[in-house]
Amino acid sequence: MATATLSPADTDKLSNLKSAVAGLSQISENEKNGFINLVSRYLSGEAQHVEWSKIQTPTDEVVVPYDSLAPTPEASSEVKSLLDKLVVLKLNGGLGTTMGCTGPKSVIEVRDGLTFLDLIVIQIENLNAKYGSNVPLLLMNSFNTHDDTQKIVEKYKSSNIEIHTFNQSQYPRLVVDDFLPFPSKGQTGRDGWYPPGHGDVFPSLLNSGKLDALLSQGKEYVFVANSDNLGAVVDLKILNHLIQNKNEYCMEVTPKTLADVKGGTLISYEGRVQLLEIAQVPDEHVNEFKSIEKFKIFNTNNLWVNLKAVKRLVEADALKMEIIPNPKEVDGVKVLQLETAAGAAIRFFDKAIGINVPRSRFLPVKATSDLLLVQSDLYTLQDGFVTRNPARANPENPSIELGPEFKKVSNFLNRFKSIPSIVELDSLKVAGDVWFGAGVVLKGKVSIVAKSGVKLEIPDKAVIANKEINGPEDL
Repeated sequence: MATATLSPADTDKLSNLKSAVAGLSQISENEKNGFINLVSRYLSGEAQHVEWSKIQTPTDEVVVPYDSLAPTPEASSEVKSLLDKLVVLKLNGGLGTTMGCTGPKSVIEVRDGLTFLDLIVIQIENLNAKYGSNVPLLLMNSFNTHDDTQKIVEKYKSSNIEIHTFNQSQYPRLVVDDFLPFPSKGQTGRDGWYPPGHGDVFPSLLNSGKLDALLSQGKEYVFVANSDNLGAVVDLKILNHLIQNKNEYCMEVTPKTLADVKGGTLISYEGRVQLLEIAQVPDEHVNEFKSIEKFKIFNTNNLWVNLKAVKRLVEADALKMEIIPNPKEVDGVKVLQLETAAGAAIRFFDKAIGINVPRSRFLPVKATSDLLLVQSDLYTLQDGFVTRNPARANPENPSIELGPEFKKVSNFLNRFKSIPSIVELDSLKVAGDVWFGAGVVLKGKVSIVAKSGVKLEIPDKAVIANKEINGPEDL
């Protein structure tokens, strides 16, 4: 892709910005350079437009069916040698604010008093204990989560697992009016800054010194995943396949359902595999992009990446992922955040592939409606793994829609004496001042919407099947 030259006005903008950024003492030279680099790419209009007619559906060589992978070696010594090449990295930069929690999202209790981070540690500890391996856990924090995470990981000191933390970059928000950094205009607090998306994982690994340290220990692959995806567990079949085939990058994809129509998909484009996001799709093709028939898979953001390849590409400044402009308003000031996504890096790696994995490897908890699913009898918890209840006949999970009264975790927990049984549930809609007793069973299609001003209490042990409830008289 040719880089467009900057207009005189944009050249001035960039020059003023450089001077202002040079005076920001809170960030490193690497961060300053990375930020200016990102802004200049943005100004040059390097946005990538996809020529729709060139898009091809990837073949099974490019997006490999999970069922076609060779079985995991049986000898535990062989498994140990696979695991000794692996590092697990969790993206831990997000806060739990959308669910009404303070601090890192990874410390929200998911089930049985255990947090996301507890489950991740238990899973890796069990692997290390079973095979005598040493798989370390890396947590990529943002400046929003760093201090809290440092305190939290103290509790794992005696665990059979090495935990390393590092920070992703801290970039200044851009003030839209004059294109200057927010912090140099008096916004000295956290609101002046932002973490530039998880595409930053690659340069941050190198800049933190972690990448070279891992390579010197003989580590070859990093498994990157969101800390809130309970399905993102180490998979030996995938690791074995990548090592055998020398793939530098692998994105786990899974079949789309109607809930995933906005998720990015993998395409073959000009001889390479590439992530196609909805933002890159021309308006006239958006409906086609959302169709499950044409674009059948989407990105889970479970990524497996070769560490030597990361070093080579970051040092060559070759990872020029699509820029995602994210406009915000802070204290009445319009600001711009420029971000990148780790999945978009796929097209820069050699022998990059997708693997079409079972849906069970994608179990994100983004809202209390997801928390309801994983805390219910739809799942069981064993050795840190959250597994689906085989008693559920329908392969898809029920759709859950909870009203604003349930948005915060604390309110959600208060409104359920215990989480209802939902093994036979198809859909649930709850809104208004609704309170659930203990041992409630929900089946089929259930809607419980309390009328305004009415407190609706579902009694203990109530069984509600295919019913609409708007007041006590409907029970």
